[in-house]
Amino acid sequence: MEYQAKELFAKHGVATTLGKVVETAEAARAAAEELGGVTVVKAQVKAGGRGKAGGVKLAKTADEAFQYASDILGMEIKGLTVNRVLVTPATPPVEEYYFSFLLDRANRSHLCIASVEGGVEIEEVAKTNPEAVRQIRIDAIEGVTPEKAAAIVDEAKFPAELRDQAIDMVQQLWKVYVEEDATLVEVNPLARLEGDKLEALDGKVSLDENAEFRHEDHAAFEIREEADPLEAKAKDKGLNYVKLDGAVGIIGNGAGLVMSTLDVVAYAGEKHGGVKPANFLDIGGGANAEVMANGLDVILNDDQVKSVFVNVFGGITACDEVANGIKGALEILGDAATKPLVVRLDGNNVEEGRRILDELDHPLVTQVDTMDGAADKAAELANA
Repeated sequence: MEYQAKELFAKHGVATTLGKVVETAEAARAAAEELGGVTVVKAQVKAGGRGKAGGVKLAKTADEAFQYASDILGMEIKGLTVNRVLVTPATPPVEEYYFSFLLDRANRSHLCIASVEGGVEIEEVAKTNPEAVRQIRIDAIEGVTPEKAAAIVDEAKFPAELRDQAIDMVQQLWKVYVEEDATLVEVNPLARLEGDKLEALDGKVSLDENAEFRHEDHAAFEIREEADPLEAKAKDKGLNYVKLDGAVGIIGNGAGLVMSTLDVVAYAGEKHGGVKPANFLDIGGGANAEVMANGLDVILNDDQVKSVFVNVFGGITACDEVANGIKGALEILGDAATKPLVVRLDGNNVEEGRRILDELDHPLVTQVDTMDGAADKAAELANA
């Protein structure tokens, strides 16, 4: 969220104002009184367009801050409920700029995007005046040296009187990007204030979860009570899980296979009342009984799930290991397993895997040899 991004900015020397984060209107009034003068009350959700949605208000008094906080707390912005607001001193910008570093996946490189015509309408600027939005490639080995920072500032055409400040800030934002293992660091607006002072008035940071082992402090940014309970449970169990809005639970080994399974189930579901996949869950290569039980435990606790499709291609983990994993998972879950499972096994040691499940003869388990057939059966069971 913005206030968390600003904490990371301040940690690395980026000029910004932290303000006070509060969860009640009374606390917003107290924060405004403490800060004194005119303040801004800003909704804290992980979404853009907060101002247009009515989530950013200028309060001339502490009582106005109370009223605006009352209005903003509890409102929904792009489907997200506002549970806290940030109260900051009002610092009216003389000019607004845009700046970001991001991971450019398409070109497998880092990218800087900068514009001196920034602010809330940066997307519109990119459409109507693309030359005003500069895109500058960053060499992953070289990074942002002082020379590169100067080149970025000059290409973006920052005002001459702000050049030295902008060069410093570009390097500081690059430090945030690299040292925090971010995939996005965005400032919009990067503001020119009275007295030619450059400050990050807002911030957005996306952190790479694959680098969490290097950043124990990043755990503090997660607000557990606002996370989807099933996603939080899966994360605690080390599962790669994303909840979707459907009725067929999906378990697979390998992200590519799971993605394909989502498509096949969605296609099959068109014939069965528009049934859709309920989740993405990749159990990876180590599909033993405990991992399978953890995956099934998460999926079966989703009230929307009506059937489960286990789609595994045996490779490093052979099909007999997967079959034993399913068998062990059903034993571990016992009466908690109440929804039908459609299992498709293929690949390494498939015949032994199928034999184990045949011998198990569990009333909830149906084996189907093909991926399309299994998807159709899972969608049929979910619809029934």
